[in-house]
Amino acid sequence: MSTEAVTWAMDQAPMPRTEKGKPDTTARHVLQALAEHASPTGIDAHPSVLRIQYRTGYDRATVQRALRRLEKTGLIAKDGTREGRTRYKLAMELRRPTSDWSDLEREEDEFRAAAAERKRRSRSKGVTHAESVTVTDGEGVTVTHAESVTEGCHALKVRSSRTERSPNHQQPSDKQLLEDSSPAVAAIELEQPAAKAQTKSSSEKTEHHLHAFGAFWSNYPKKREIEAAKKAWIAAIERGAEPQQMVDAAQSYARERFGQEPKYTKYPATWLNKGCYADEPDPQPGPQLRAVAGGWEPHRNPADQSAYEEGL
Repeated sequence: MSTEAVTWAMDQAPMPRTEKGKPDTTARHVLQALAEHASPTGIDAHPSVLRIQYRTGYDRATVQRALRRLEKTGLIAKDGTREGRTRYKLAMELRRPTSDWSDLEREEDEFRAAAAERKRRSRSKGVTHAESVTVTDGEGVTVTHAESVTEGCHALKVRSSRTERSPNHQQPSDKQLLEDSSPAVAAIELEQPAAKAQTKSSSEKTEHHLHAFGAFWSNYPKKREIEAAKKAWIAAIERGAEPQQMVDAAQSYARERFGQEPKYTKYPATWLNKGCYADEPDPQPGPQLRAVAGGWEPHRNPADQSAYEEGL
């Protein structure tokens, strides 16, 4: 193997090109295989096509086409035969232009710039555009769509670093930092206690509404889907229903359904959502009274009255 010929084929030889101007890497690989069998001056290269196939991994037709393209570009030339094989001479006087390297460097710079731009766009898509500022633990400020606050945050970081370098300087309070960074940040910080108070008030209101729910649940005749029942209970109270009214109505409904087919008993959430707690109870069996002179007497229909008189 000739080191000089191989070095020329791998690094110094002009890059063969396809008809479309792209680097012909197949032909260059075949050229390197030829150079491995050439003398230091680039002559007497006569490997068989089979040897080049073994070296490159290409099939016979691909190797032969690559040899013809190399001849056409002038990188190799036939120089007789030897042992029944075509002998080639390498055009080692040809050199690759230096512009090839500068072109590759420019393409690399363009690739890196495009990659950086894609990354920047990807990050910008992940930013939520909203007129809001989130202050986390007094150490950092996350700002979206507000240039003035961003500048304030930058000033805050600079001031903090200066303060750390000066041990005699009094550390500013969290309130001062927020005021210096941005009025918008301070406004958000002031609004947060109100939001927390509102959330707490809503939670306390829900707990208050559920205070008597246990009594309702223990008296209702069918205990199914308790979470749905709780929501229906709260909704009924917010519509104006009294808890004691619903508990009493549940007791009455339980007496009404006692001994009846359970599958016809309403689910508690259905019973509450339909306002069944406001229904009048069903009339109880027994004699009815009618007004007469001097008081009340049992009322019977005419047929029952006749039967009653005949029995006397």
